[in-house]
Amino acid sequence: MLSINRPSHRRVHGRAKYCQHRRRYIPNGFKRHVGLASQQISMYKLFLLRHGEGAWNRENRFCSWVDQKLSQDGVQEARDCGRLLKDGGYQLDVVFTSILSRSIQTAWLVLEALGQEWVPVVKSWRLNERHYGALIGLNRAEMAALHGEEKVRLWRRSYDVTPPAIDESHPYFGEIYADRRYDACDVDKEELPRAESLKEVMARLLPYWESAVAPEIRRGRTVLVAAHGNSCRALLKHLEGISDDDIAKVTLPTGVPVLLELDERLKPVKARQLLGDQLKIQAAIKKVEEQGKAKGST
Repeated sequence: MLSINRPSHRRVHGRAKYCQHRRRYIPNGFKRHVGLASQQISMYKLFLLRHGEGAWNRENRFCSWVDQKLSQDGVQEARDCGRLLKDGGYQLDVVFTSILSRSIQTAWLVLEALGQEWVPVVKSWRLNERHYGALIGLNRAEMAALHGEEKVRLWRRSYDVTPPAIDESHPYFGEIYADRRYDACDVDKEELPRAESLKEVMARLLPYWESAVAPEIRRGRTVLVAAHGNSCRALLKHLEGISDDDIAKVTLPTGVPVLLELDERLKPVKARQLLGDQLKIQAAIKKVEEQGKAKGST
């Protein structure tokens, strides 16, 4: 199987120079999370990717477990991500996604742009987006105007605040829980969440990380996790040791690959790198952060 885990010295040097000087965003304050790990040797590469823009992302609605396809812009974001990875000389060995279409569609488009369509894609509900409960389908800006921006910020960004649970009266309850994709989960439907904090996302995600994803990385495989904003943030919190307070400040825009270089303990040896045009990435981050503000606020 093709792999980049033992490339030539020349190839590694060229790729590092390319990424360092043209295509990498290194977040401020990272070293306080990784400590001495930054002195270790990079052994593995892991890519995290929030799916491309979906229709409800564009409409600024809580999408969560409602199954949405990518918008046209989201399709382009996924293709651009694949081309970026191809230009960097990266080769994937396995891709993990949620069981939501926007995650799977993103993975397919990335692999197509890479010319690596044969790479296995493994799906699990444990990589699904955070379950926003009764907030599903609601407009974030309208909710901010009704309940206040701070309340919406807590619902969206905090670590341990759970939004109101969904119940059978909710217009999307049947669409979610009658969907047969959830018949194949490793838990009964009755045990699936009705609302989640980020802490609860981590609780259902980390067993899958340890049993399915981490073993592939330890085998020397280059892994892409093409999932969602909150499932990727949960993994970052776990891997980087981000505090409960600081995780609220971590924002991942759609369609931007995040490169993590890991040591033998699967701990980052350097700051996460957001790959791509840095001005566009900063604009995209700002756009995501402003989604929970009432219209007209500054």
